[in-house]
Amino acid sequence: MAARRSPLALLVASLAVLAAVASADSWLYEKFNTDGTVRADYDASGQQVAMLNLDRSSGAGFNSKEQYLYGEFSIQMKLIPGNSAGTVSCFYLTSGDSDDHDEIDMEFMGNSTGQPVVLNTNVWASGDGKKEHQFDLWFDPAADYHTYTIIWNPTNIIFKVDGNVIRCFKRYADLPYPSSRPMALHATLWDGSYWATEKGKVPIDWSGAPFVVSYRSYSADACVSGGACPAGSDRWMNKQPDAAEWGTIKWAESNYMRYNYCEDGWRFTQGLPAECSRS
Repeated sequence: MAARRSPLALLVASLAVLAAVASADSWLYEKFNTDGTVRADYDASGQQVAMLNLDRSSGAGFNSKEQYLYGEFSIQMKLIPGNSAGTVSCFYLTSGDSDDHDEIDMEFMGNSTGQPVVLNTNVWASGDGKKEHQFDLWFDPAADYHTYTIIWNPTNIIFKVDGNVIRCFKRYADLPYPSSRPMALHATLWDGSYWATEKGKVPIDWSGAPFVVSYRSYSADACVSGGACPAGSDRWMNKQPDAAEWGTIKWAESNYMRYNYCEDGWRFTQGLPAECSRS
């Protein structure tokens, strides 16, 4: 008959297993600096979860210790339940705050209970932004985690939601494109009342604070600034949407697009940006 293990031995063994799992997935403090109220925990599967808090006093965020020049960046997010109007939750790359900075944005603009959360995608190149495509999310982003991905390579920038390509921003040789400035990865939660919901008409209802956004399963398969690219980087370095992925882009545009800068003649009174007339 096999010897029975004592409850204490079983507890020690269980804690050792949990510690090993947690250690294998401890991405937050290993890869990022934090700002504001950021808490870390582990879910039942052993995945580390980073939780950003927003209240009247401050927002929160984390930013990568490394800078990158091209890569595939992915994270799972669970957004604010209920009335999230006025809040902005972000997953983005930026080269800094200078007037000529580069940036690639996925910004989630909260909304009143029952209304869709809007995903704002944008690209800045040499300080030139105003290239937004906005989509109503076709699911409840607070009910569970969903995966958001940015692929950035010398040819194009691809935005994905749960593996579905929803936008491709192409590079043209004669137009600005993020290609020379290394960028850090950021996640933030902040008060965007002046802008986010119905162009600032609906502010944050602070009676619901603190607001919390959870992040998990972060991955960066990317070229580190000043270093070599990882093995297998051709998978995303040469990535362009295939026919099926252009199909999901058309599906997202036809069914869920709320705003397309290339259709905003009121904003661009001197003419639409040059890329808007190209295929």
